[in-house]
Amino acid sequence: MNLFRRLFGKKSDRIEENIPNQERGKYMPDIKLPVDERFTINFKANGGKFLYCEDMAEINESFSQILKENNWENQDVFLIDDRLKELFKKFKFSTTKRPSESSFFLSTCEYLIADDGSILISSNQIAEKKLRELPDNFVIYATTSQFVETIGEGLKGIKAKSQFKIPTNITTIKHFKSVDDNKDFMSYGSSLKNLYLLLLEDL
Repeated sequence: MNLFRRLFGKKSDRIEENIPNQERGKYMPDIKLPVDERFTINFKANGGKFLYCEDMAEINESFSQILKENNWENQDVFLIDDRLKELFKKFKFSTTKRPSESSFFLSTCEYLIADDGSILISSNQIAEKKLRELPDNFVIYATTSQFVETIGEGLKGIKAKSQFKIPTNITTIKHFKSVDDNKDFMSYGSSLKNLYLLLLEDL
């Protein structure tokens, strides 16, 4: 059993993708890679940082460590989704609706896209703001049930759960700040974010 499966528990019901393995025989079936593991590989390759948590106690502990690591404990937080105020009520941070006055952006997301390791968000999380208008630092709270294969699958999911009003301003966050940002011409012109993903196991 590989390290990822040890960390994430049983994944037998997850969507899987065939990947080639050069060390296997020519006619052997391809090894299957779970969608959650594929997301993690791509997400980390993009420069993102994630913390896997089995319950809310671990979510709170990880969030506390993020605040301490970045000296955000007494700083203003940009927050649109008021449900997160209740979720993180034990923390004594002040919230603001003005990105320019905040140290980081605390948010949920729509889906986690395995194909490219991106995070799908919409007006439910960022209203009508552009990514460049948001703080440089993101803390995203998500659950393992939000993994999907592709952006198309995520868009279908948004439509299915938005029976009355489909959210606008749908976009993905893909390029994250890393040590090698200056060497990565593929991220030129994008809104790079220092992003932490708090991932709660809910399956």
